[in-house]
Amino acid sequence: MDNNKQMAELLFPNITKTPEDYETLYPARNLAEGAVVTRFAPSPTGFLHFGGLFAAFVEKTAARTTSGVFYLRIEDTDKKREVENGVSLIVKGLNDFGIEIDEGMTSQTEEKGAYGPYMQSRRTPIYQSYVKSLVEQGLAYPCFMTEDELSVIRENQEADKLLPGIYGEYAKYRDITVEEAKKRIDAGEEYVVRLKSPGKESGRVKFKDVIKGEIEMPENILDVVLLKKDGTPTYHFAHAIDDHLMRTTHVIRGDEWISSVPIHLQLFRLLGFKPPKYAHISPIMKEENGGKRKLSKRKDPEAAVSYYNEAGYPKGAIWEYLMTLANSTYEDWRLANKDADINDFKFSLSKMSKAGALFDIVKLADVSKNYISTLNAEEVYELVTEWARENNEKLYKLLVDDEEYAKSIFAIERGNAKPRKDIAKWGDVENYVSYFYSELWDGQRAFPENLSKDDMIEILELYKQIYKENTASEDWFPAVRDMAVDLGYAKAPKEYKKNPDAYKGHVGDVAGVIRAAATGRLNTPDLYEILQVLGYDEVIKRFDDAINTLKDI
Repeated sequence: MDNNKQMAELLFPNITKTPEDYETLYPARNLAEGAVVTRFAPSPTGFLHFGGLFAAFVEKTAARTTSGVFYLRIEDTDKKREVENGVSLIVKGLNDFGIEIDEGMTSQTEEKGAYGPYMQSRRTPIYQSYVKSLVEQGLAYPCFMTEDELSVIRENQEADKLLPGIYGEYAKYRDITVEEAKKRIDAGEEYVVRLKSPGKESGRVKFKDVIKGEIEMPENILDVVLLKKDGTPTYHFAHAIDDHLMRTTHVIRGDEWISSVPIHLQLFRLLGFKPPKYAHISPIMKEENGGKRKLSKRKDPEAAVSYYNEAGYPKGAIWEYLMTLANSTYEDWRLANKDADINDFKFSLSKMSKAGALFDIVKLADVSKNYISTLNAEEVYELVTEWARENNEKLYKLLVDDEEYAKSIFAIERGNAKPRKDIAKWGDVENYVSYFYSELWDGQRAFPENLSKDDMIEILELYKQIYKENTASEDWFPAVRDMAVDLGYAKAPKEYKKNPDAYKGHVGDVAGVIRAAATGRLNTPDLYEILQVLGYDEVIKRFDDAINTLKDI
């Protein structure tokens, strides 16, 4: 047995499976030509960030549009940073916004798919098998350097302005013998396993990023750590093994990882793997003080995906907004295809922004208003009720206590050519429907300021006499107009503008008084429909309340 094989057996006596065994266990996927296999691979270190949601959306879309596979892999090798139920928080964040996985973790402990385990902490024997193979080939070695030794090297390199890390003269255990390694292991010394990098200082690596284009960088010369002291892998090594065995075709991730690509490409080459295509996403940016900065977990509440769920942005609207960030051509496509399914859009990774998409909460609200305006009353009711169950107990009870009444509210001015856009998120609904419910409405009214209280009382007293609940919609406004003329108001605003001294006001003022009496507001959806929903008895009661209020002013 040669020295390299002896070293491999010394370091990994219990590893009996070979890389060939795992190649058989995880065969190439039987997918169509051009199918994208990609993954969302977060660490369970806290809430799902909006940037993470965006990346997952892009990854899911890239896979879906090519009849490929999108899977969720949890990179949990750094146990110090892991939070309790971190996987569940990620799964919930994706589920809340309809980003469904084809394979991977479905809860804190459960998974689906034939290429698992999908948590890296459960794959340690796999990583060790491939490291053992590298040691056998003389491409990896044990390193016994202590933290103190590493600190001294780091300080000297910083002082001399050299590339930090273990390479060249600093790689003191590169050629360690089996005998010395065994002696140190028997003495209880801890060690990591490092790559024996074949990189040269003058070497260059080129690759084509699907989003960024052609990139050229110095090749890796560092003897990077493959396995930590506890035998678990580093991110660099685990990602190479997992992306190969899970048959990933495209690694789509944040562009902070571009600097690591030379290491990753070197690992793929030395392991004998075909590297995946890389697509690096620029960070989501936010305008501030005339400049731009990254959306921040620390500074921005909207950075947490839970923010959108609690506020009540429907997932369909979030998808619409994410697609505007993903491809600049989407907005024009949507304008030309108002009723089309978002999945009909031809998404392209190459059309993603190289500089970073700009997050705009105002634009999100506008997109969400447009989206909600396309839903029918049944859909609005179902989505609002689902949201209110967890986020607004009072509203939830009102909605479920009289489902038909609630649906009739949401049906107002919905389904026509120009639906109103009063609701941007489900958190707006309580205020939107408040005057329909005595439990929500405080009875306060904002009356028109250009009419006297006697004029307004006169309007309401007369309207009480002529108001009929069964009046057809096409007859309702003419009746109000006729009443307005009888009381000395112009039948149209333009007529009033021509000769304001001849009238008390115009028919819009009269309708405004009726609106204020019934709803407390000067601006609402269609007044006729509101009166129909409230019902005759409630409308007359509100007119009486308004008259009494005006008399007390």
